[in-house]
Amino acid sequence: MAETAPPAVKAPVRSHRRPSRITGRAARRAAVRLATSLLVFWGALTASFFALQAIPGSTVDALLGNNDASMEVRQQIISDYGLDRPLHAQYLTYVGRALLGDLGRSYQLDQPVTGAIGAAIVPSLQLTAAGLALGLAVATALALATAHRRRAVRSISSGVELVGVSVPVFWAAILLLTLFSFRLGWFPAVGGDSVAALVLPAVAIAIPVTAVLTQVMREGLERALDEPFVLTARARGMTDAAVRLRHALRHALLPVVTLVGWLFGALLGGIVVTEKVFGRPGLGRLVVDAVVTKDLPVVLGVVICTAALYIVINIALDLFYPVIDPRLRGVS
Repeated sequence: MAETAPPAVKAPVRSHRRPSRITGRAARRAAVRLATSLLVFWGALTASFFALQAIPGSTVDALLGNNDASMEVRQQIISDYGLDRPLHAQYLTYVGRALLGDLGRSYQLDQPVTGAIGAAIVPSLQLTAAGLALGLAVATALALATAHRRRAVRSISSGVELVGVSVPVFWAAILLLTLFSFRLGWFPAVGGDSVAALVLPAVAIAIPVTAVLTQVMREGLERALDEPFVLTARARGMTDAAVRLRHALRHALLPVVTLVGWLFGALLGGIVVTEKVFGRPGLGRLVVDAVVTKDLPVVLGVVICTAALYIVINIALDLFYPVIDPRLRGVS
């Protein structure tokens, strides 16, 4: 009688799936993002601190103004504000307090720096956001209208964009004031309490923003319109407008979103001239007065807040990338 072979024992099925590396990638990406943000924060704080120290004049004289004070009073002020300490000791003390959220007290305003900045930053944020939103909306419309059009249309658009980038913001602001405020009287010339007073400053800021964003977005749209998926969409009967809005625009937005994050920080930091021309309240007036009087805590506080906003906005936009392009959801 032949022996029957024992039943084959099946080897345990091993999963060939590799351990997910998404968590590790996200952790490394977050660590790099945090390290870069701290480096930007520290660099902005350090550069501003030593640049203000290099400005001619004495901080004590700025505190006293035109008042003649005795030597005892001057020594008391120096001792109270720690101005008799070495420069590196003042720097380390300020950095330590800033990391704990203590931005000090204004020399001239005699109030906490956080309160002074909190009252001034809201109008500046409103103006920056309005100008950036207006520039992005106009740039999107122009890019959609001129991408892959006739050479004459693109040449005219490029010429207008070159003029928009070349014209200084203060010169555009003066022209807008002259035409729409002094001659036509459509908008107020100064102030910042109404929506009408926000229009001209926002337009002045939006002019160079529109020119830059239009060029970047049109290039992205033209690159996307040459992709094979556009030909497939057209073969399915989609109209040209639908192809541009539903498919090509999404692919063209990634570099624009990156640029918007950089522009927001640049506009917020350079809004001083615009606010001065239009007589608006905000960080511009606060910073100019603080620099003139060597009000070091206020200047450094504005730098810290601006750098922090820049960092937060760029991180938020970085997290927004997968929403625009689903292909990035498994990468980050």
